[in-house]
Amino acid sequence: MLTLIKNGYVIDPASDREGCYDLLLEGEIIRAVKKEIDSDEIQQEADKKGVRFTLIDAKDKYVMPGFIDLHVHLREPGYEYKETIATGSKAAAAGGYTTICPMPNTKPVIDSSDMVKLLLKKAQEEAVVHILPVGSVTLGQDGKELVNVKKLKEAGCVALSEDGKSVMDTALYAEAMRQAANNHLLIFAHCEDKSLVGKGVINQGKKSEEFQLPGICNAVEDIITARDILLAKETGATLHLCHCSTKDSVAMLALAKKDGLKVTGEVCPHHFTLSDEDILSADTNYKMNPPIRSRDDVEALKEALRNNILDVISTDHAPHSEEEKSKSFAEAPFGIVGSETAFALTYTELVKQGYLTIKQMVEKMSSNPAKILGIDKGCIGEGYVADLVIADPNAEYTIDKKQFFSKGKNTPFHGRKVTGRIEYTFVAGRMVYRSENVS
Repeated sequence: MLTLIKNGYVIDPASDREGCYDLLLEGEIIRAVKKEIDSDEIQQEADKKGVRFTLIDAKDKYVMPGFIDLHVHLREPGYEYKETIATGSKAAAAGGYTTICPMPNTKPVIDSSDMVKLLLKKAQEEAVVHILPVGSVTLGQDGKELVNVKKLKEAGCVALSEDGKSVMDTALYAEAMRQAANNHLLIFAHCEDKSLVGKGVINQGKKSEEFQLPGICNAVEDIITARDILLAKETGATLHLCHCSTKDSVAMLALAKKDGLKVTGEVCPHHFTLSDEDILSADTNYKMNPPIRSRDDVEALKEALRNNILDVISTDHAPHSEEEKSKSFAEAPFGIVGSETAFALTYTELVKQGYLTIKQMVEKMSSNPAKILGIDKGCIGEGYVADLVIADPNAEYTIDKKQFFSKGKNTPFHGRKVTGRIEYTFVAGRMVYRSENVS
């Protein structure tokens, strides 16, 4: 199979390439990246070889390395009514993602080599994007007994995480970090002091008072952020801070980097797009963990992205059923879906508003995650696997949750006007998503 993408505006921070180029894909590989590739010659070659030839005119469109999401929840096994590997991977592809890292809080938990192998087998059969599993830190995510770190690594895990909560036994977590470092595994940290959060369900402030709901203070995140950074320093672990939401977490990340520690951080679109002032009613689509914070926190997150303190934009895609989200704010589960809205929100809120250049956006959604994972992706270069996304930066539309591929429709962004639409996603040279808006 030969695919020629012509006239696109290529943005590839990894190779420091930005400008109008043609791309030729042959099978799974990018065969050529040139200013001009003759389509007639490629058509003749395809005819001679007896293979299919596809020509895409990407004029006025961005061509970018496929996005890499370090933080998603696919729910399978155990919670297939919320999401499956098949539906979650289709949602990722529709959002421009070609590689995703599913978190281990499934049922059973991804805490053994057998569970990792089961997940990868299912992914090979049903996923349309690359799946890189994250294993739990403790057995059953119970916080009591460490997993067999070496076996999880050998089975295919790229990181360990107790996502959804923190390991509160500091000594146990320190040992997990040491073993992760020895086995070249990342630690993905959900920073939350369980003893301090109590029954909190919303950011502590005016809105928690207005709705008479228990609040979650910033210290819930900040205390564990400080602890985990110090443990990483002590153990030599490579630490990635998930879904940073407070200005003090950002400040601590900046200090850790200044100190030369192997620490990176991510932020989610909902945390840099919304503040708690945007919550006009006790709508559970605004319930997430960590919660939507204050305007001061939101501004700090944006500045940290601008100044490259925060390295990555991830989604924390967390689908739930309509029935679950129909419960009261106190009872409904935390989390929103994000795979299919991340690019548009990032482009609208950060690039168009001048916080990020388009190059910085691609760094944070593709090349930086690839570097953190240590994988040979996030680059548009000859010989690389053809994981690509094509987007229309001028498309204006309204987010419609009814159009989501995800089973989850739990989003606060339904009806929001945005700019920037994913048109094509290629995984290993295969077109796995094409927007219905493409003529």
